[in-house]
Amino acid sequence: MFASVSSTATNIQARRDITFLVLAGFFLGTLGMLNILGLTRFLQLGQLGSWPIVVAVGALPYPVTFLCTDLISEIWGEYKANQLVWVGLLLNGWIILILWLGGLLPSLPGSDDITFRTIQQLSFGTIGASMVAYLTAQFIDVKLFHFWKRLTNGKALWLRNNGSTLVSQLVDTTAVVLISHYGAHVLPIRTDAPLIPQLGSFIVGGYLFKLLAALADTLPFIWLTGWLRWWLSIPEDKTKLPGSFANDRQSTTETR
Repeated sequence: MFASVSSTATNIQARRDITFLVLAGFFLGTLGMLNILGLTRFLQLGQLGSWPIVVAVGALPYPVTFLCTDLISEIWGEYKANQLVWVGLLLNGWIILILWLGGLLPSLPGSDDITFRTIQQLSFGTIGASMVAYLTAQFIDVKLFHFWKRLTNGKALWLRNNGSTLVSQLVDTTAVVLISHYGAHVLPIRTDAPLIPQLGSFIVGGYLFKLLAALADTLPFIWLTGWLRWWLSIPEDKTKLPGSFANDRQSTTETR
């Protein structure tokens, strides 16, 4: 009997571990795509009224990062979600290091240096912009998620999902566009047209894409949260995952 209980607990913990790794993997992998593909190509996905929905190819999967942090916030707690955000920052630094090192070391004669230098230039501009926007937006997302969770006493799952993501996405989009232009000068700006309307178009178009993606992931988020609570054997008490670092840290503080 005891062996059966122990085996069940081990299986549940294994599920929790692999689920966290999958969510973290999607989060970090998406950041990597954003920084490498970045601003290499801009896509027009449609038009809403007079505003074209324009998004950089590297930003296509970016809304997935907010879905991942929302799921981790809901299941593992704020502390664990913030840990993942910091690991993402380290990933950005690692990418910068490799791109810098790759450009510093001598290349083999006949290598396509032009392609590498173009990717390096665009990536440096993207990462410089995204690191500031990323930290600000992700921490705002995590903080607002738990603000709405406390305010509603763990209810209104749709509200904390959208209420955190829509605000943080606006901060992220605005910061990326402004820093990409004024700090890195990597946006495809037309010199024969006024600057402000072009920057506004990039911000509005990018935010419209992220807004629509955020609204579209509301039902998947609610379903995934319920399914994960069942599959990971998490009680419906709106608390953090038993045994998470957040709980361990809180228990240690209370013991002291």
